[in-house]
Amino acid sequence: MLAERTRHFTVATEDVFQMHNTSAVMRTCDVFGIQDLNVVEEQLGKRVDSEIAMGAQKWVDFNRFSSVKTCMADLKDKGYRIIATTPHKDATYLDDFDVTQKAAFFFGKERDGLSDYVLDNADGFLKIPMYGFTESLNISVSAAIILQSSVTRLKTTNIDWRLSEEEKFGIEMNWLQKTIKSSSDIITRFRLQNQ
Repeated sequence: MLAERTRHFTVATEDVFQMHNTSAVMRTCDVFGIQDLNVVEEQLGKRVDSEIAMGAQKWVDFNRFSSVKTCMADLKDKGYRIIATTPHKDATYLDDFDVTQKAAFFFGKERDGLSDYVLDNADGFLKIPMYGFTESLNISVSAAIILQSSVTRLKTTNIDWRLSEEEKFGIEMNWLQKTIKSSSDIITRFRLQNQ
């Protein structure tokens, strides 16, 4: 699984109201090998619904931010382009999106979409082609469509999208601690034996 993980893309949600939507996005990140989910909880505090996440909270790194400005600054410092997903701007269609550059896909509130701050400071805009009367999709559906397309296309390129050996080791240790019962006791015993 680690060999298929990537930090070339990441996902950020901004003040998503329904807890199950954030949990479903986390599950989608896991399915498509996205290692990090960034959640802005500026207006609404949240927790992940483990029943909907279906265990994905063990495998996806969950980064919480109290403001969208802080989240965007952190992601830009890590080399990500901020990509606002919105059907309302002069946006790039999904099939035309340049997958060779690192990108953080931002998804907004269920009813209102992304804040003006994200829209005003994004590096690009992305939309899913739609042909019906409904103007938007559920956030988890949008995330699934965008990640499936982007990750599939990324893996056909020559871009080095995989995690480094150091990243893989750190993630594997994190996964083991989350899945092995009494892992903290095992670590304590190991440290005591090797002092």
